[in-house]
Formats: sequence, structure tokens, C-alpha cells
Amino acid sequence: MGFFSFSQELAMDLGTANTIIISDNKIVVDEPSVVALDRNTNKMIAVGEKAKMMYEKTNDTIRTIRPLRDGVIADFSACEQMMRGLIKMVHRGSRLFAPSLRMVIGVPSGSTEVELRAVRDSAEHAEGRDVYLIFEPMAAAVGIGIDVEAPNGNMIVDIGGGTTEIAVISLGGIVNNSSIKVAGDDLTSDIQQYMSSQHNVKVSERMAERIKIHVGSALTDLGDEAPEDYVVDGPNRITALPMKVPVCYQEIAHCLDKTVARIEVAIQQALENTPPELYADIVNSGIYLTGGGALLRGLDRRLTDKFGIQFIVAEDPLHCVAKGAGIALNNIGRFQFLMR
Repeated sequence: MGFFSFSQELAMDLGTANTIIISDNKIVVDEPSVVALDRNTNKMIAVGEKAKMMYEKTNDTIRTIRPLRDGVIADFSACEQMMRGLIKMVHRGSRLFAPSLRMVIGVPSGSTEVELRAVRDSAEHAEGRDVYLIFEPMAAAVGIGIDVEAPNGNMIVDIGGGTTEIAVISLGGIVNNSSIKVAGDDLTSDIQQYMSSQHNVKVSERMAERIKIHVGSALTDLGDEAPEDYVVDGPNRITALPMKVPVCYQEIAHCLDKTVARIEVAIQQALENTPPELYADIVNSGIYLTGGGALLRGLDRRLTDKFGIQFIVAEDPLHCVAKGAGIALNNIGRFQFLMR
């Protein structure tokens, strides 16, 4: 019955915060990396945005899980179910039979062999028949449009939800790289702790994320780009009475300073380990910022001032890795940096 079989090619950025899938050179899925499961049967109830709406709001019969932590799979079973659910969104009209999937998946450059095997196994259990892996900084560089096979040095700083990936790329390979578990989730946690200690108000992870989006900043002086204060609703952590707390970007910049400084240290170390000829190329071309963390207000200015090298926020930084994985998917026979 070969007449009924068909194949499909998917590129996936399996991120700690969001998972993005590209099919036929188009983004077809862009959903939070969250899955909701029935506690009794362990069957999936919801995935993506629907599951995120349940996050921190569930009762005793439902548990919501973020299967990835710090860029790696923390819950293998939940990750497999999440991937299945998100892949089903791609081929909703083909419910009678599952396609044979060829996949390219972005993974952190600091992943161990065990962590790479976990991603590959999850993909294969989710109907992936031909699975390739690509390191996220390389995928981001390809997605930006950099000629990664040229004899020029390029530096990528990809700040995701769980990890920050820093890599120097030349001649189709990663010359040196650093993968640190300091990224968007840490910024969110900083805000939660700050609101508790400084304003005596309890905020959820989702509320802290909203604060980061509305008034998050890496600088205490944004000039004309300064956002308006954001009003936070929450319970007093001692009395449980309701509170309304206006938050400005300057105080959030102060509370995020230590985490941003840790990213700066990692960038400094990567530059110190860069060969002089490639370093000269990087000074001339600048350093590219990708990932959700690249959207933190003033981050590019702060890093440019600190290092004396131009930091450039990539166009559409949230989707660079997925787009690069999509381009790699179309050039599997050409790109030698893809991993089986």
C-alpha cells in the first residue's frame, strides 16, 4: 500500500521557552514549549499555547510541564508527547496516516552526547525517521544569512530561554564556543525575586515574564526609547491583600544587572579564545545577537559600549535558529556540520 505513504520535511527549534517548526520554508508552528497531562492516565490534554494558559492554574487532575530546562530535556516522556502534539499541528489534514518525517533540530552547542541522544530519541519516538541535529549558533548564523562556509570569522550570541550560546564560526565549523545556563529564565527569576524582596508582592513566572516584556532593560537610561511604567497586580506576600505596584524600567535594569554581567563574562572569555585573524574579522563585521534575550531593551548598546565592538540585533531574532535549520534541511547534502 505504498500509495498511501508520504514523507514530510520539518525543521525545528526545540527551545526551552518556545518551539518553532518550519515546513515548506514557512513557519507553521510557533508555540510555547509546554504540555498539559492528565495525572491519572498521563495522556496529553493540551500542548503549546493552550497548555501555557493552564500553567500555574491547574487542579489536582492536571499537571503542566515545561519538558526542557536549561536547553536540555528534563522530562523525556513529556517532551516526546509535546513534540508529537506540535507535529500534529503541522499536518492536521492528514489524520488517517502519519507521515515519514525527515527532521533537522537545533540543539545547544554545549550538549553532551547523552543530551544529543535524548533529543534524537524523542524525535524518533515522535515519528522522525531521518533525524539530523544542528548546533543552535550555527543554525542562527545560517538563518541570519551569513555565509558560514566562507573563510571569515563571525560571532553569534544566541540568548534563549535556558541557555546562552556564544560561538565563533568560520569555514563551515565552530572554531570555539561557550554554552552557559544563564538566559531568559534567569532574567524572569530575577524579576520574581526582586518583586518579592523590594515590593513585597508575589508574582508568578508568567507575570514576571510580562514585566520583562513590558519594562525589561539592560540599561538604566534608554532615552527616547524608555517604556511606560507597568502596573503589576498581585497579593502582598505577608498579608495576602491585593496590591497594585507600578514598575519602571530603571529598577528592572538594576535587578537584571548581575545576570547580564554573567553573559558579558562569557562573551569576554569567548573573545579571549578567538584566534587573532578571526578576531579582526569580528571587529569589522560586528557580533550578532539572536534569540529572545536579544530583544531586551538596550542590551546591544550596553555590550557595544563594554567591548568596543558593534553588537547587532538580528532581524527577527526569535526565529533565526528555526530559519537556519530550515535552510540546512534544504541543503542536507551540502552542509557538513549537520549531525546524524
